[in-house]
Amino acid sequence: MEKIIDESLSFSLKQYALMYDSMKEKPGLLPRTIDTTGALISAKSNWWTSGFFPGTLWYLYEYSRDEKYREAAAAMTSLIENEKYNKGTHDLGFMLYCSFGNGLRLTGNESYKEVLLTGAKSLITRFRPNIGCIQSWNSRRGWQCPVIIDNMMNLEFLMWAFRESGDSSFYKICVSHSDTTIKNHFRPDYSTYHVVSYDTISGKVEKKETAQGAADESAWSRGQSWGLYGYVVMYRETGLKRYLDQAVHIADFLINHPNMPADMIPYWDYNAPGIPNTKRDASAGAIMASALIELSGMVDAAASGKYLEVAETQLRTLASPAYRAKAGENGNFILKHSVGSLPGKSEVDVPLTYADYYFIEALLRYKKLPD
Repeated sequence: MEKIIDESLSFSLKQYALMYDSMKEKPGLLPRTIDTTGALISAKSNWWTSGFFPGTLWYLYEYSRDEKYREAAAAMTSLIENEKYNKGTHDLGFMLYCSFGNGLRLTGNESYKEVLLTGAKSLITRFRPNIGCIQSWNSRRGWQCPVIIDNMMNLEFLMWAFRESGDSSFYKICVSHSDTTIKNHFRPDYSTYHVVSYDTISGKVEKKETAQGAADESAWSRGQSWGLYGYVVMYRETGLKRYLDQAVHIADFLINHPNMPADMIPYWDYNAPGIPNTKRDASAGAIMASALIELSGMVDAAASGKYLEVAETQLRTLASPAYRAKAGENGNFILKHSVGSLPGKSEVDVPLTYADYYFIEALLRYKKLPD
């Protein structure tokens, strides 16, 4: 594993140096994916994935300690600063914490702290007290107050803000959102709905549906990974055992799912029509691997071994030629074969910036495991 990890990180350093150079031709923009011709698709800072490329550059700086990556990370991070005022999205954790959060952790740059605290205050304006959740999208498609499972990923940012500011409202919002999500998003088997919409007046659930999954009652794979990762984080941040229990239940549901392939990279939906002849989602595998590595340090030896074995399989698979690009190909992204939204015919079987981010995070987490 050590050889696979170092080789993958070494490859990623070269690939992302090429990516950074290519972005000089697109000033002010950030990489997102590629089109059918292999050309890079970029995005403005207000696109939800804007923080992942700078975040990956910070991780590569952490690994290499090469100033070139620190300078690149800082330059790309600076493009997102204005999003600290953005109250129209729930994705500020992805946008700001993956970029400025990693930058602050690795450099201690005090100006990053102000950006993060301002952004955290913007994010909690989306908390709906009568519902107990942070609203995800604005009302659309007949949803009054849609909350998506992805939203669990933004709580790490708010828990940082709680520790940094001492303002308990951040903590209370995170706990309320997590508890309400356990109550309303999860089925008895610990699979999760993608979208739960609430009545804005009564605060009660009005619909449980999907936007990106195969069906309302299916288990959309990246959503399951978001949920797993979110509850691992919430246990780490609060020490509340119910979040560890939830993470373990989700992990066991995924690992033991009859439609989980032997190489542990999920189909884009665990209940997708056409299995096994349907698309895989490398991003769902990478997010899950990173979460399992952290979860392995929170459980007993038997469970820890089981979770690490799965994460190892996932990392070996993602590092293999089946998923990892060749140098200079794949738009200079690291991983191939992710799925953004198959029902929306958007970003299907392409590289995605967040797949790379969580793959690199998982590699670094594995590398830091005690011997």
